[in-house]
Amino acid sequence: MTAALRAHGLTAYRWPAVLIAAELVAVAGVLTPGRDLYLSLRYRDDVLRLLVWDQHPHHPVPAAEALCGGRRRRALWLLAAVVDDWGGEWGTSEASPPQRGTKSWVKLPR
Repeated sequence: MTAALRAHGLTAYRWPAVLIAAELVAVAGVLTPGRDLYLSLRYRDDVLRLLVWDQHPHHPVPAAEALCGGRRRRALWLLAAVVDDWGGEWGTSEASPPQRGTKSWVKLPR
């Protein structure tokens, strides 16, 4: 990741991007052990975007979905602090069909 950032003149993002990617991947790995996940890094419109898609299923029971979402948000407290410090935003959502699972995303402005 650092090589890609350097190649595109985005070294100012190196520290937060590496930390954010590590946090997103670590939490996804804990919630979906042994399953594949996808990490995307994009820069467009002066915003660095990171996305992790994991295979953690949607819970059909609202109380279970709220509990699981709360656990994920609490596990990402360090990510939340870094994103806030950079004036960015982050969140999670259910993956769009035909995919299944959860998308966690971060936007960091220039």
